[in-house]
Amino acid sequence: MEKIARQGLLYDFYGALLTDHQKQIYEDVVFYDLSLSEIAEEQGISRQGVHDLVKRCNKILEGYESKLHLVEKFEKTKKLAREIQELTKRFAETEDRDLIHRIEEISGEIIELETR
Repeated sequence: MEKIARQGLLYDFYGALLTDHQKQIYEDVVFYDLSLSEIAEEQGISRQGVHDLVKRCNKILEGYESKLHLVEKFEKTKKLAREIQELTKRFAETEDRDLIHRIEEISGEIIELETR
């Protein structure tokens, strides 16, 4: 997954667990693509301080993901939902009963993901 997209997803799932100061700076870097110098000037801290804070935020967010796996489950669920969508289109064209069996397996896998 592209680094910025991953950072965005991690923030979507775990950003509320950061402090307001961390959120502001992280958003400026990841979402608003401001330079470290711009953020440092705006926040009244050093460029190195901004860099360190963003690095610490990435580590914090990755730590939450390594424990909770919410982004991983989300990505897996999206992939399985796309597969169900494709299988239902194929079923509509062919009425192949094996496709219905596979759809049932996938939906069971999604349900199992949500209970872990």
